[in-house]
Formats: sequence, C-alpha cells, structure tokens
Amino acid sequence: MVAEILKIKTPDVLDVTPLAIQRLEGGVLRLVLNNPPANTLSETMLSSLQSALDEAEQDTQTRVIILAANGHLFCAGHDLKELTPHRKDEDKGAAYFKTLMETCATVMQSIVNHPKPVIAEVNGLATAAGCQLVASCDLAIASEDATFCTPGVHIGLFCSTPMVALSRNVLRKHAMEMLLTGEAITPSHAREIGLINRVVPVDYLQKITLQYARNIAKKSSHTLKVGKQAFYQQADMGLADAYAHTAEVMTQNLLAKDAEEGIGAFLEDRTPEWTDE
Repeated sequence: MVAEILKIKTPDVLDVTPLAIQRLEGGVLRLVLNNPPANTLSETMLSSLQSALDEAEQDTQTRVIILAANGHLFCAGHDLKELTPHRKDEDKGAAYFKTLMETCATVMQSIVNHPKPVIAEVNGLATAAGCQLVASCDLAIASEDATFCTPGVHIGLFCSTPMVALSRNVLRKHAMEMLLTGEAITPSHAREIGLINRVVPVDYLQKITLQYARNIAKKSSHTLKVGKQAFYQQADMGLADAYAHTAEVMTQNLLAKDAEEGIGAFLEDRTPEWTDE
C-alpha cells in the first residue's frame, strides 16, 4: 500500500522524524505526526507540516491528504517545555510567543485554504492546538479511543487560537462549554456537536479513513478545489451574498472541462475521464 516514505528537513532516521510522509496508491498522501508520546506542535513539527502542505499543493499526483499520528495520543498541542525557557528573554518571551502563534495560525489556515481535501484520522487525545488541528481539517474520522478538549483554562491560558477553528465547526454554546470548562469530550459527543464526522473501532480507523480518501480521490481535483474554496468563502457571507457568490462559482464551474465531461458521461451512462481542468 505504501509506495514510499519521505522525510522533510529531518535526519534520515525515522524514529526522530517529526513528520513521516507516506504516499499511498490512488493519489492519497498520508502525513503522520511522528513525535510520540505527545506529538506536540513544536517549531520543527509546524515547519514540517507547512512544508508538506506546500509541496502537496503543487504536486499533481496528490489528490487527498490524510493527517494522522503515531502512538496513542493524536496531538497535545504546543510544546510547553519549548515555550517556557523563553520567559527568560528580555521581553519575557513576547516576540517568540507571537511568532509561534502566527506560525501555527498559518499552518491551520493552510489546511483550510488548501486545494486538496484534508482528512484528520484521530486516535487518542487531541487537546488544545491538537483539537484545533482536527477542527481545521475538512473531515475528521475518530476511533472510539479518541477524546477532545481545549483545557487551557486549567493552566491559566485560554485556548484562544484553538477557539477560532472550534467555533467555526460547532455551535457557540458547545464551543464555549469546551473552552470554559476545559473538560474532555467523548468521540460520540464530538460527533454530535459537529467536531468530527464519524466514530469507528480502533482496528478499523485507518481502513475507514482510507476509504473516505480514496472515494474523494476519484473525483475531479479541479471540482474539489473549486467547491472547497467556495464552501469556506460563502460560510462567512450573508445569505444574499452567499447565493450571489456561489451562483458565479457554479457558472464558472459549468464552463470547466471536467464539468462538461462529467455531465456528458452521466447523460451517456459511462464513467467520466477527468483531466482536472
């Protein structure tokens, strides 16, 4: 199934590679957080993720991205041990903290703005910026062992940046409950409030996620790019503006080669042959 494993800006030893990249059959790219047990979003991890996302955007062979993690914890958010020493900086860490938060925000926005669909495959705890990472993905499949929380209030640090992604996925009361209490929620509850799409047994997590990815990868990549972009754009508009915008998007989409081919194939009862244009 795995054609090759690459490393991004890291040593050649897989055990110390913060991000493992697996190119699977059918245009599926699997990015694996590989810094257990916590899989924190360290400077190196964020840099590796950004590089991988940028490369995938330009790679015509990549059609869908799966974001997963090694170990029993999906992602514990920022590395507090990496943050704390900077309190001794002359500005008490202000410049470093600001740069790190902006870097993380850029990675999260890169997922949302990415032309390829991104699916989170969540096994274990996704906390703070780790929960933000899940919320930033287009789809999320979780195992029965997964849990989700934004526990910053427990340590005097409100999860303000995770709040951005969280509040754009779940209703305000549910988001505020997670943010104010810091308590972990079960995968079934996460599904009920719209944070994830599906809960599956641990042994089937990779299989089910891959099924989703391969199903999506069969579609026109041009159509997916247009649709994903339009989805997030219209979500922040008023009703009239959203309809005006998507009407224009549909018009341009209808003029695309893949729409012409897809409609023709449907009318002729045959399988479409995408050119991704």
